[in-house]
Amino acid sequence: MRSRNPVFSRRGFSRDNGYAGFNTAPQAGGPAVATQGNPYAQPTGDQYAQNPYAQNPYAQQDLQYGAPPQAPATTGRMTVDDVVLRTASTLGVLILTAALSWALLPIDDANIGRSYGIGIGAALIGMVLAFVQSFKRKASPALILTYAAFEGVFLGVVSNIVDNRIADGAAMQAVIGTMAVFAGVLVAYKAGWIRVNRRFYGFVMAAALGFILLMVVNLLFAVFGGGDGLGFRSGPLGIVFGVIGIILGACFLALDFKQVEDGVAYGAPREEAWLAAFGLTLTLVWIYLEFLRLISILNSSD
Repeated sequence: MRSRNPVFSRRGFSRDNGYAGFNTAPQAGGPAVATQGNPYAQPTGDQYAQNPYAQNPYAQQDLQYGAPPQAPATTGRMTVDDVVLRTASTLGVLILTAALSWALLPIDDANIGRSYGIGIGAALIGMVLAFVQSFKRKASPALILTYAAFEGVFLGVVSNIVDNRIADGAAMQAVIGTMAVFAGVLVAYKAGWIRVNRRFYGFVMAAALGFILLMVVNLLFAVFGGGDGLGFRSGPLGIVFGVIGIILGACFLALDFKQVEDGVAYGAPREEAWLAAFGLTLTLVWIYLEFLRLISILNSSD
């Protein structure tokens, strides 16, 4: 299952990863798959023949007795409940460490530098762990939960600083905003208002790549030229790019929902639910940070 997060990506449901995926090749001895060329295609009858996790052991028996083929058994395969449980576990660890770092790392004038340094160090460790998991062929629950723990430390420190020194109540506003985006995208996706297809994926990835490149350039100008670089993260431009960042996060949520849906449909192994939880956590952290940054800019402009 590939996360469409703007920073990290993982292997997806494809022909070379050991279970059914976005099979675009014609099937031997049969017609070409109707969904050829569509990486988000739903499974068809022909695809079950190529999917070791979608075999129907009762197919021959059903044909013998003239009954319609039955759905394959789901034992050992990923379900939506598995994804919900593992996402809740990952987010629970992140929230717990965020709360502890908020309470235990002071941000007064004498200690803010040390606490901020700890937060940045935790963010770097979390980034390394996320990259390691992204390149692993299998999900590592311990690695994912450890990433969540370090990411929580960073979020707790940053949220505490913004909430107490820049905008009172900013952390709660960012949490509410993130939850609202998640719920809104989920409802829109389930209602069919968001159609995730190849064109949507290409547009989102191109926009995310351009967004990240601009942020990197802005950071380099800020490091070597001082100030806020090109001004992409402050003032009116900062507000515009903050909104764009949130919209991109919402688009990646839709892509993550599609990956979960396809994983369940194609009978992915249950351990793949950890990868789904990992991708959703990355996207939610992205959206939360963009909300926090946007709230900071809006309050500093008052």
